[in-house]
Amino acid sequence: MTDPQAGAAAPGTDAQAAAQAPALTVNGQYVKDLSFENPGAPATLMQAGQRAPNVAVAIDVNARRISDLTFEVALAIRAEGKHEAATLFIAEIEYAGVFSIGKLVPQEYVQPIVLIEAPRLLFPFARAIVSDMVRDGGFPPLLIHPIDFAQLFQQRAAQAQQGQVPAAAAPQAAPAGDGKVKFELE
Repeated sequence: MTDPQAGAAAPGTDAQAAAQAPALTVNGQYVKDLSFENPGAPATLMQAGQRAPNVAVAIDVNARRISDLTFEVALAIRAEGKHEAATLFIAEIEYAGVFSIGKLVPQEYVQPIVLIEAPRLLFPFARAIVSDMVRDGGFPPLLIHPIDFAQLFQQRAAQAQQGQVPAAAAPQAAPAGDGKVKFELE
């Protein structure tokens, strides 16, 4: 269709529109699972003010193909705070989103988009929920440092090529089943 004031449609208009189409669309995001354990309360809360807990954080990225160009990506974060041998708290969240990939995205870019960009978009929301959970549990808010999902993806892919990573933990192209990447941080 042409605009009578603009004259004929410019060549390549469809190509320009396609180039401007988003490569990744967030269809929705949600909490799949949420847990906070405060096993020693109230005794550990009295001791918590004396010394900051040692906190170990584990991050797990799972991707599942829903349809040809739609994926569910779940970011699981587990934070465990300890003081000496006593567990002060365990905070766990599985925060997920449904993402659609643009039709013109080359197949070789689908895996990095699903396993790098999607979790990068989910992370700030999951981090805020974990921080609030820990604070609401009586401890100082847990501020998890930003994660470089691209670097972790590349490291995991390199390890998989060298045979250092079990196939289940290597980055997957998110086949019809589950593709899983697990990243552990301490």
